[in-house]
Amino acid sequence: MPSVTHDDAPPLADLMPWSVAPLRLGRAWPTAPDPACLRARWDALLKAEGPDREALFEPTRARGLDSAVGQLPGRSTGTQRLARAEGPCAEPVRVLAAPFDEQWLIPDNRLLDAARPELWRVADEHQVFTVETGAEDPLLATSLLPTLRTGRVRPLYRRPGGTEPNLAPGLLEHLSARLGERPAAVDVLAWILAAVRPDLTVPLTGDPGLWSAGVQVGRRMLWLMRRDGERPKLPGGRRPYVRAPLPSRPAQVRYDPDEETLHLDEGRVSPVPPEAWEYELAGVRVLQAWFAARTAPGEPGTLAAIRPAAWPQGWTSELLELITVLSLLAEVRARRAGLPLASPLTAAGLRDAGVLPPPPSARRPASVLDHLEEGPEGQFALL
Repeated sequence: MPSVTHDDAPPLADLMPWSVAPLRLGRAWPTAPDPACLRARWDALLKAEGPDREALFEPTRARGLDSAVGQLPGRSTGTQRLARAEGPCAEPVRVLAAPFDEQWLIPDNRLLDAARPELWRVADEHQVFTVETGAEDPLLATSLLPTLRTGRVRPLYRRPGGTEPNLAPGLLEHLSARLGERPAAVDVLAWILAAVRPDLTVPLTGDPGLWSAGVQVGRRMLWLMRRDGERPKLPGGRRPYVRAPLPSRPAQVRYDPDEETLHLDEGRVSPVPPEAWEYELAGVRVLQAWFAARTAPGEPGTLAAIRPAAWPQGWTSELLELITVLSLLAEVRARRAGLPLASPLTAAGLRDAGVLPPPPSARRPASVLDHLEEGPEGQFALL
């Protein structure tokens, strides 16, 4: 955390006013680390009939086989009630299902208790979502639609195409006057990631040198969390490798700190720095949780029990990259802790400048509809 604090830092909720509650899936089986098993689960659901289909679906008060709902924005899925649905599974999409755990989701509104369509409308290659974690590291950033159940989700942009930043109106202009140049919206997000406190207040600075240093730290965090561009490397150019082949169905994972080796049964991966193995969020070791999500058996007789018969090669590549990302993020934690604060821009100062509080309209989603969205049973929604 920033080592120097002051008592009037503006809250994140004012700096990025529009936020959305997290998605509520209602059932676990539409999400999985492997897209092929999602298609198999869908096929198994549709092959079942009557009470068997209902039991497999796992109905809730929000969704059942007879729920009438429309398509998710930007998705071409069926809108028939699931009691008589037919046809192929919607093409799975990549999502952030848990901290640093990218999985797959069937993007079908009939399967999700609360899909938050306002997030789907602005999800594209330009978007960055921040997710409140409730942990000492209070924010995650991702280019993927986040489905983890933590705190609120704040998109960086209010419209598709990376337009209309989700920032308090006038904030960029105020920062420009203090810093001598206008920061990009992503630079403000980078500063927020570097400076945000666990209570979700964000110290701001008018010092150009400090701002540049903080943005550099935040940009590094963004690059690692989003995993875009060139694959990161450990210091010295090292990379973790598979030293002994992983078994087809590993059941246990353990770490040898002396050899910096991750053991998946008889399989071995190294070098794995201790910082990667020990990396925690909200008291949970990320690597252990990632492994458990891929090896824990589903309850027999449920759709979640349909899992890959063997460990896919793609998971090994994801594991190697995750080890590197966590190691480098541990280094960034130390750089964040050493970030000082000078020339603070206080909440009171932002209020005097007319930046805060943001207007009520800034807390609501923008109107982004430029096409019809199909509603239940093929009807078009009137929005």
